[in-house]
Amino acid sequence: MSQVATISVQPLAPARVAFLATLLAAAAGLPVGLDTGLIAEALGDIGQAFHASYRVQEWIVSVLMIGAAAGSLGAGAVSYRFGRRRTLLLAMLLVGAGAYLCLSASGVGQIIAGRLLIGVAVGTCAFTAPLYIAELATGDMRGRMVSIFSMLQSIGILAGYLVGGLCSAGGHWRWMVAFPLLPAALLFAAYFLLPESPAWLAARGRADAARRVLLRVRDDPARVDAELAAMAAERTRDRVGGFALLRRQPNFRRSVALGIGLQMFQQLGGINVVMYYAPRILEGAHADPAMAVWATVLVGGVNALVGLLAVFAVSRWGRRPLLVVSCALMAGAMLAAAAIVATDPPGAGVPVGLIAALLIFVAGFGLGAGPLVWTLCSEIQPLEGREFGVATSTLASWCGDWVVSNTFLSIVAVVGLPRAFIGYGVVNVLFILFTLRFVPETKGVPMEAIEAHLMAGEPLRRIGCPT
Repeated sequence: MSQVATISVQPLAPARVAFLATLLAAAAGLPVGLDTGLIAEALGDIGQAFHASYRVQEWIVSVLMIGAAAGSLGAGAVSYRFGRRRTLLLAMLLVGAGAYLCLSASGVGQIIAGRLLIGVAVGTCAFTAPLYIAELATGDMRGRMVSIFSMLQSIGILAGYLVGGLCSAGGHWRWMVAFPLLPAALLFAAYFLLPESPAWLAARGRADAARRVLLRVRDDPARVDAELAAMAAERTRDRVGGFALLRRQPNFRRSVALGIGLQMFQQLGGINVVMYYAPRILEGAHADPAMAVWATVLVGGVNALVGLLAVFAVSRWGRRPLLVVSCALMAGAMLAAAAIVATDPPGAGVPVGLIAALLIFVAGFGLGAGPLVWTLCSEIQPLEGREFGVATSTLASWCGDWVVSNTFLSIVAVVGLPRAFIGYGVVNVLFILFTLRFVPETKGVPMEAIEAHLMAGEPLRRIGCPT
């Protein structure tokens, strides 16, 4: 009698399921970063193809932030109504539609429309992915996984620079702007595998479904019961909308203000000046065009490498120390860049010295200001107002990004590159002072404890202290 061999497939351990689910959500950072890298390389060719002025080129870059601001505003309502997973699926559809409009563009208007759609998707991802991760991950892995979202943005930027560098010689800007179609399609298919956020399920009255998800991602059933009890207690409270809670609850106003401050400092410090305009900056400092292209790729490589290191550093060093070190590096690099450009040494001194300063600046950002701001903004908001609080801080991020990207070329034309760099350096010094005065240390602290301290009126810098 023949015997049929059977294969026993063991289910994944809960910790592994939680890691894979949050990693997949963090992969939304790839198309977010990819667009940044691609437009930096494609902008010059698009400008030549359509005879676009500097102001039009600023709008080609910055219209994405208008879309992202709209996306971050709408993402709260969409994710509340339809769930985190479906919201991420919608974002990938918008990335694909926007990339197709740019690919088939017959004029600047169509490119701007396509980038507006991509911007809505980017804002939606930037809101939804960190929120989903914060709600699914345990406290000990939460900071690391949100940092992976930021790291994958950095990898996306590097990929965009590489694709742009390879295509720039032939002026193939359409290939550049079409490239986001690939990761968007892959992630759209993959997001059907994600479990829904248990916090969202519980908030919709689906406690049994929330329990099933938690049992898949938690090793300890007692912990599942405790989380479900906390969610149930939250549902029994007299819930109000975001604006009503903002008016009624001064402690919530403090957490919202802190999130806005973190995001505005992150953007006004000048990171997207480097990310969007690095080739233009280097060419303005007398770098050869080919050197400017591949130096930009090097900037993206450092950004990705340091983003990888930050994933491990954030759980070891904590939020506050990394953020202070990060801002100090950024401030020093900007001031050094100003001095290098102002002195204008002969030969290759300006491009080489400026490239070094930009690399240090990007490394400083990737070490702390990049990943930690998103982590903190998802940690400090109370459950009742979390969608509103995260949406507000995300909106502030895109508003700050728009201000920088829409004004940089004009500012340089008026005051010169050295003074512009000095301004960004001063902003980063102010960021250090802001961190020391207001930012809490939240490493390893449960979000329920952070909320309890916030609502008890503790100073903001102490809301992450262990109970």
